[in-house]
Amino acid sequence: MLDKMKALMKQKDICVLATVSGSKPHCSLMAYVTDDECREIYMVTDKVTKKYSNLMKNPATSLLIDTRDEHTGPTRLKGRALTVTGVFQEVKDQTKKDVIRDKLLDRHPHLRAFASQPDVEVISIKVESLLLLEGLTDSYFEQVA
Repeated sequence: MLDKMKALMKQKDICVLATVSGSKPHCSLMAYVTDDECREIYMVTDKVTKKYSNLMKNPATSLLIDTRDEHTGPTRLKGRALTVTGVFQEVKDQTKKDVIRDKLLDRHPHLRAFASQPDVEVISIKVESLLLLEGLTDSYFEQVA
């Protein structure tokens, strides 16, 4: 099942990132890429955002990757939703940042102008667990870290 979860992570490239500040959740629609093993998920964000501030204060996060765009109308019940639980990590190594940024821009060339702004930061989410829901009732959990 882990391979099926990783395949979904690699197939899709948009997720909902959930962060929290105090007791208030905050969700953001984000473009992403994964590392080869799907142990880390990479995104870019402006440092002057609620999500970035939340991540700096509380690194615990969750992401939702789903197939809603593939299943509308009568096939909606066949949709899949993958919840990724993870921890934000700052990417401090400039070489790694450059590699991640290049990978992101290869998959999301529309982000090129945004990603080149001085206050935009590469962020990494270290994957801890995955929960896949297929349809309404079939769920599968995998501890990763």
